Amino acid sequence: MQESVHTRTASRAIPFDAGKLDRLMEEAGLDLLLVTSKHNVQYMLDIERAIFFDYMDALGVSRYLPVVIYAKGTPDKAGYVAHRMETYQRQLEQPWLKEVRISGNGSVDAIANAVEMIRKSGVPAKRIGVEMAFLPMDAGNALRDAFPDSEIKDALFVLERLRAVKTPAELAKLRTASDLVIASMLDVIAHHGPGTTKRQLFDALKVAEVKRGLTFEYCLLAAGTSHNRAPSEQRWEQGDVLSLDSGGNYHGYIGDLARMAVLGDPDQELKDLLAEIEAVQRAAFAVIKPGAMGGAIYTAAERALKETSQRDHTEFLAHGMGLVSHEAPRLTATGPVRYDAYDAERPLEAGMVISVETTMKHPKRGFIKLEDTVAVTATGHEIFGEGGRGWNLGGMAVR
Repeated sequence: MQESVHTRTASRAIPFDAGKLDRLMEEAGLDLLLVTSKHNVQYMLDIERAIFFDYMDALGVSRYLPVVIYAKGTPDKAGYVAHRMETYQRQLEQPWLKEVRISGNGSVDAIANAVEMIRKSGVPAKRIGVEMAFLPMDAGNALRDAFPDSEIKDALFVLERLRAVKTPAELAKLRTASDLVIASMLDVIAHHGPGTTKRQLFDALKVAEVKRGLTFEYCLLAAGTSHNRAPSEQRWEQGDVLSLDSGGNYHGYIGDLARMAVLGDPDQELKDLLAEIEAVQRAAFAVIKPGAMGGAIYTAAERALKETSQRDHTEFLAHGMGLVSHEAPRLTATGPVRYDAYDAERPLEAGMVISVETTMKHPKRGFIKLEDTVAVTATGHEIFGEGGRGWNLGGMAVR
């Protein structure tokens, strides 16, 4: 495919808060950003990801590496190095940047193009921010060789903070993703019954999500008394509980929720156990509002956990959601999935989105869990995908 370079007057507005990004870069001591993860490239450009590389990165002897170049204070000099397989998409949907090179063909080649664009623009490159976890070693070495006197620093935190507060358009995508995941789960539960294997349920949920316009990312599922959540030939039988925990991606934004099902009517113990989990969830929801300290979510959940009958078998987790599962706000350094608790003593802001999940690994009744997506609003909070919170009843038997 022919290489193409487009230099033009940008016709689209910058899709993110450039002033905020400039401030974050100044605080981090950065002159220049090279953005290379698919999620942050999507955020910086506000365009669909390259369809050829939506599932894969590997290509021949190298890999796909998109590069967005952004210099502090000079968005008019920003640029994008795209892969040649993006030609058709970029003809239809052009990024806002002035220069787009549809000429990449591997990791080192992409960085070489980026280096040429940086030098041509004349922007300062003494302090370069990169995504260390998303920059291959060969590309990183090529960047160091090109700028041997420059300091190269990790920009993950800068880009995470830029995305921390979602726009109305982003919130709409997260709401849609959540609603469609719940609809997919309820559909699968209603149409599967005794004798269905966990692998069949996994495959059915994948189909259900794709039919609704989602990109299926994962499903963790447990059945019966087992706590194992991998697909297997284990069968879901009469009286068994079923836990479905799935992530479905809608235009890059993740709906990540968990719901419960049972074959037959749930007995009183099962009703009580799920009610305890629901009480923990509701306690956490109640404190989510703008201005509340992030750590208040854990304080409220821990208080409710102390009242549960299965405290020693139950854990709570809250984390940010968006283009990435487990992003800002960072709320705890001691939970089952640990980060630095950067936002625990900082106020929540309207537009932040939080996944709230309570998991019970009951020694006799199995794996029981609820997970919800909660957006901070101007007046409090909104729960996305709130359906199916009780014991959903399995459907027809497998023939």
